[in-house]
Amino acid sequence: QVTGAFAFQTLLALAMQSFRQPVVVVAGRRFFSSGSAYDLCIVGGGPGGYVGAIKAAQLGLKVVCVERRGALGGTCLNVGCIPSKSLLNNSALYHQAQHDLKARGINFTSVSMDLDVMMKNKEKSVDQLTKGIEMLFKMNKVTYVKGHGTLTGPNSLSVSLLDGGEEKIEAKNIMLATGSDVVSLPGIELDEKTIVSSTGALKLEKVPEKMTVIGGGVIGLELGSVWARLGSQVTVVEFMDSIGGLGIDAEVAKNFMALLKKQGLNFKMKTKVTGVERTGSGLKVNTVAAAGDSPESLDADVVLVCVGRRE
Repeated sequence: QVTGAFAFQTLLALAMQSFRQPVVVVAGRRFFSSGSAYDLCIVGGGPGGYVGAIKAAQLGLKVVCVERRGALGGTCLNVGCIPSKSLLNNSALYHQAQHDLKARGINFTSVSMDLDVMMKNKEKSVDQLTKGIEMLFKMNKVTYVKGHGTLTGPNSLSVSLLDGGEEKIEAKNIMLATGSDVVSLPGIELDEKTIVSSTGALKLEKVPEKMTVIGGGVIGLELGSVWARLGSQVTVVEFMDSIGGLGIDAEVAKNFMALLKKQGLNFKMKTKVTGVERTGSGLKVNTVAAAGDSPESLDADVVLVCVGRRE
């Protein structure tokens, strides 16, 4: 299973540090909390929050981490790098079985895909890593609170618990590590069923016959290639004249597009999306050239909106 080298190395490093004696005295000052108050409250259990919580606890602080998702690891582990790489890997194997193995002398009568099993495999990878972080919290005595935190003062927090009720937290220091969230285009409302963000694209219940990806950055291309390999007709609409987002090397972008075209992806470059309409048979994506002329529409069963994230 593909679980992400960075996440694995981070968890391994923290686990190894957990067996060392923590340093608790710095220049003769006492950092331990007295009473019920915490030394540090971290809002957000993503890569910034959980690493900070564990390290602070290893240095002797009394730490609490508040996470509203109900699972640690943030976007990367839950709805980003890890699940997308699992689908990317398994879709590549399926695509290879269909298009490459025969040329290598490996013959078989037929190959089929079980999307439910593929999704369960993805969830297993995610669950293993998020549970691993919870284990590290317990080993380092980090208090984990599941709920949505709201600042009520410079040293206080109110948490609406996922299981119901409310909890008040007092801390000498509060660290905000709330990460980012997906954004859409004006007038295009995400329902995570047919008009989806990257989050919804990771849990589609069936392979769409036609998919339009709005945005040719790395996230849109990655998920678009997943569903193209699984059998969808994917068209990427990009406002710029190259794929991969700002800052990507021009030669890399050119060769990358050539590879994706070989996989079956279609591209409409220097094109702006003006809206998405629901029709009796699915969705219609309205576009114009970046210069403002040549209106056109694309039919789709699923529209994936990948135009960036906001903090």
